[in-house]
Amino acid sequence: RGLPGWGEQLAPLDTVINTYGGRWFDQSWNATLNTPQWKDAVSFYVNLIKTAGEPGAGNAGFTECLNAYNNGKVAMWYDATVGASNFTGDAAKNSGYAFAPTKVKDWSGWLWAWSLGMPSSSKKKDAAWTFANWATSKDYIKLVGSKLGWAHVPPGTRTSTYSLPEYQAAAGGFAKVTLDSIAHADVTHATVDQVPYIGIQYVDIDEFQQLGDQVSQEFAKVIAGTQTVDQALVKAQALATAVGKNYQH
Repeated sequence: RGLPGWGEQLAPLDTVINTYGGRWFDQSWNATLNTPQWKDAVSFYVNLIKTAGEPGAGNAGFTECLNAYNNGKVAMWYDATVGASNFTGDAAKNSGYAFAPTKVKDWSGWLWAWSLGMPSSSKKKDAAWTFANWATSKDYIKLVGSKLGWAHVPPGTRTSTYSLPEYQAAAGGFAKVTLDSIAHADVTHATVDQVPYIGIQYVDIDEFQQLGDQVSQEFAKVIAGTQTVDQALVKAQALATAVGKNYQH
């Protein structure tokens, strides 16, 4: 992904940074972006996009990358395991699945979820609970499988799904990789060195959405060729330093 955004380009890039030994903040909330680990990771990611990435990579997020892969425009895609359940045509038939390579850390995955919630102000709590209960049930899984195809069942939502013969037959190529990826994702030990926050491809603080977006914009300029990695990291360091001060006591 090259599209700017904390949940777009920066998400997979963060997993690369982690496995290169980088982190956002040290234990004292000092920003650690302008470091050799970040420089090596960002340089690797940007160079990979420039030399082997899809055309218009700077505007490609999850959806654009998925479409490019499904349409046979790219041969390899590094992204979330959920992507496999969205493959169609030849992409669904001919794809192999593997874990991402690592540098100095043993694992490079991430963890994310789309969840159902109920506002405390809801006037229809019973109806909301009934829907949430149904939409996460075994019956729902079977309904999706029978109507849309077993490979398109929402992955990672129920352990029991992975023991269904129908699912194993349709999703056998990526089912085990998905389960193993979830099992190895550790939001409390995502980095080589200790950190004061939790999160793998994000920092679990209120300011991160804005901080991540701003840092991602700087890396987008590197992808576009309008500034260097060093210049981007100087700016990113300053942005993160300002946020880190909010947590220093």
